[in-house]
Amino acid sequence: MKQLVLSAKFENWPIRGIFALSRGSKTQAEVIVVSVTDGVTTGQGECVPYGRYHETMDSVMAEIMAMKPVLASAISRQELLQKMPAGAARNAIDCALWDFECKSLNISISDHSKTAIEPLLTAFTISFDSADNMASKVREAEAFSLLKLKMGGEDDIMRIAASRQAAPDKQLIIDANEGWTTGNLKDMLHCCHDNAVELVEQPLPVAQDYFLEEIDHIVPICADESVHEKAELEILSKYYDGVNIKLDKTGGLTAALDMVTEAKKRDLTIMVGCMVGTSLAMAPAMVLAQYADYVDLDGPLLLENDRQHGLVYAGSLVEPPSPLLWG
Repeated sequence: MKQLVLSAKFENWPIRGIFALSRGSKTQAEVIVVSVTDGVTTGQGECVPYGRYHETMDSVMAEIMAMKPVLASAISRQELLQKMPAGAARNAIDCALWDFECKSLNISISDHSKTAIEPLLTAFTISFDSADNMASKVREAEAFSLLKLKMGGEDDIMRIAASRQAAPDKQLIIDANEGWTTGNLKDMLHCCHDNAVELVEQPLPVAQDYFLEEIDHIVPICADESVHEKAELEILSKYYDGVNIKLDKTGGLTAALDMVTEAKKRDLTIMVGCMVGTSLAMAPAMVLAQYADYVDLDGPLLLENDRQHGLVYAGSLVEPPSPLLWG
């Protein structure tokens, strides 16, 4: 690996409307873009710091900039895994290194990752809202065949039923974002089962994972906030049927590919998800998504505008990234 100069910058991308979870909402995507260069070739990566994981824009930027002397010492992606913890900062640097390697070696990301990158079906996210408003948004999303519904409130049974009535033939995923309780979980799962929901994400708070071992999974249950690194899969496979792998959690594509291999060994359903970011954040995840059972890479669709050479979406179908963007 050549000696590299690292730089990073903050960017804000307005969201179309409001992106709402049960724990809060936002109107813009705040991202950090990392660049690594040897003076001739430049690679880029994007991350989205996430407060739920005790990250701020400033703390992640500080982590990134602390790696400047390390990158100048010609570090590899595998060495980066030992130098930095999992999280958004490592993700941006790791993805920038993948991009740099592809461009400096003049090879495609498919060849470099040994992965055939094909168009994929992605979920489209419906933000948390009242039952009537969510049903209306579901009807408006007629171009999308797979919908992911944000839940986590007292009236979720009404939200789920109304959304299903608005989309009788669509595939539905429910993301509770830790918003259900051990007291209502069984009722919520029965509601999901009765409304033909395919998958439920993170129904309980992280500290209550163990409770999932004691109940009947009449709908498959997928870990999200509970899963960050490969080492966690041994215990989580006792509680969950699947895992949602996001590059901002694993700390980059390198670690995420290792995690997919381990998850498959454990017969876990794999979802590849994202934070709300631009196509620069989604492009590396498209490599990972080739191994997924469910794909949720709709970040750019939630924004007012996207980057030049961004991913191309045709309804639920998302095309492979252009090398002019990444890889």
